[in-house]
Amino acid sequence: MSEYVEENYELSEMNKAEEPAKSKIVLVTGGAGFIGSNFVRYILDTYTEYKVINFDKLTYAGNLNNLTSVEDNANYVFMKGDIANKKDVKNVFEEFNPDFVVHFAAESHVDRSIINPDIFLQTNIIGTQNLLNFAREHKIEKFVLVSTDEVYGSVENGRSSVEEDRMDPNNPYAASKAAAEFLIRVAHQTYGQRVNVVRSCNNYGKYQFPEKLIPIIINNAIKGNKIPIYGDGKNTRSWINVFDHCTAIDKVLHLGRAGEIYNVAADDECCNIDLAEKILKMMNKPLDLIEYVFDRPGHDFRYSVEASKLRNEFGWKPSVSFEDGLSETIEWYENHQDWIESILSGDYVNYYLENYENGK
Repeated sequence: MSEYVEENYELSEMNKAEEPAKSKIVLVTGGAGFIGSNFVRYILDTYTEYKVINFDKLTYAGNLNNLTSVEDNANYVFMKGDIANKKDVKNVFEEFNPDFVVHFAAESHVDRSIINPDIFLQTNIIGTQNLLNFAREHKIEKFVLVSTDEVYGSVENGRSSVEEDRMDPNNPYAASKAAAEFLIRVAHQTYGQRVNVVRSCNNYGKYQFPEKLIPIIINNAIKGNKIPIYGDGKNTRSWINVFDHCTAIDKVLHLGRAGEIYNVAADDECCNIDLAEKILKMMNKPLDLIEYVFDRPGHDFRYSVEASKLRNEFGWKPSVSFEDGLSETIEWYENHQDWIESILSGDYVNYYLENYENGK
């Protein structure tokens, strides 16, 4: 068993999809990002006969340092490319002829989408359509789009969104993901493609780019810097460890009924200020590091999704408690400040240039 699985959590037989008899080629878009890189390692550890193609543009959030533990694995291949570029997408499908596509590649930061929505439309919408076109041409067995609970918009207290609820996005990022989901629906309804959508709540864990809330809290606390919290800090999110999200995607990829949408959540709900205080207490850091800042436009108050469909159909359930997951995430960031520094300095970009573009 690899170091990745040993460092995380044992994969229960309940959460592991029934392993198909023959090997498969899995094209993972955005495999150098946070969730994508965790999924690449998970698949290589779980299905040792599978080959994984990591297709990534390597934008600011894509970091091949996330995958140094598998880069010498004979079943792992990295190919640089842009899903919004038809030629790049054509090349990866023709070279590797994958059986599955798991589509993570996306612009995903809400604040950036408000400032510059155009790139979100190109990557998240045009890029998704490009992938679907070539997936249809190559008769892909299954295409899974990894979406977000943000497509539902804000949800009032006391209820959680279910898959049949109307999408009601309130920021450019969420709108672009909702549009991508409609393209997935069309692929199934019009062309008969075997597709699924996974809508997950907020993920956390190691290798998360430090623009997201939990890494911001942890890393600013380590350095003694102020921790910015929007508005009054009462905005609420549900959280799931990235490892559990990977096990859910595994279930949907292998067992999901074509055309279906599946919510993923662990029922760990927390408002932003309580989360910040919780982490600071776990780190023995002063609460006065918290600094309230002006709220962002279109800031949804609460996200919450109901994952009973996934649990009932496949017997899936999360294996990582919020306390344990946060504790291990804090420890990982404390022990990997070199990883953070490489990102903040931009040095991680040199890793690709030295190890791939220059013909390692």
